[in-house]
Amino acid sequence: MTEALLFIVSSPSGGGKTTVIKSAMARLENRGFPCHFSVSHTTRSPRPTELDGVDYHFVDRGEFESMVGRGEFLEYAEYAGSLYGTSRREVLGKMDQGIDVFLDIEVQGANQVKTAIPDVVKVFLYPPSYEELKGRLIHRGQNSPEAIRRRLMWAEREFSVAGEFDYAIINDRLDEAVETLVGICLAEHHRSDRMKPVLDGIRQDFVLRLKEDVT
Repeated sequence: MTEALLFIVSSPSGGGKTTVIKSAMARLENRGFPCHFSVSHTTRSPRPTELDGVDYHFVDRGEFESMVGRGEFLEYAEYAGSLYGTSRREVLGKMDQGIDVFLDIEVQGANQVKTAIPDVVKVFLYPPSYEELKGRLIHRGQNSPEAIRRRLMWAEREFSVAGEFDYAIINDRLDEAVETLVGICLAEHHRSDRMKPVLDGIRQDFVLRLKEDVT
């Protein structure tokens, strides 16, 4: 097993990133890779089905800004009029335990994390089309037409920097998108530089055994 990795999965609002991440995490757990989904802090109000501490840590703007002042966030950004942030302690604590961490954050925050942790793996999840993304936002029934318009306009700005991410996935068919993310995670764990301690051990043992056999 290689060291724990940090993965960022970003997409426009309605792109399906939370569903894809959690499904991929379940498959990775089944393959022996422990995972943790980082729960962000936000100043926006909870939606009817959301639970504090499960979907988000819901805080008011004053508390959020105090946390910023204390340096408690690995990244934070304002999106659609609300603040969102990732707990530094939560992420680094899980990674120290050998657990992969997944962040469901926007592109602004992704760049901040990349500065703090250069080894982070960034994945951008694309909707297959404008019509599909708009339809998903409308179908959720959680935003006004004006809010949907703002989110679609913000998506255009996100696309403009999505090319800076390490990987791209088109979320056209959910199962294929999930399996692609799983494949990316497995490939990153199997990079030769990440596996160096394990590979060095295999080579050293090989040399020792070979010497025993030829002497």
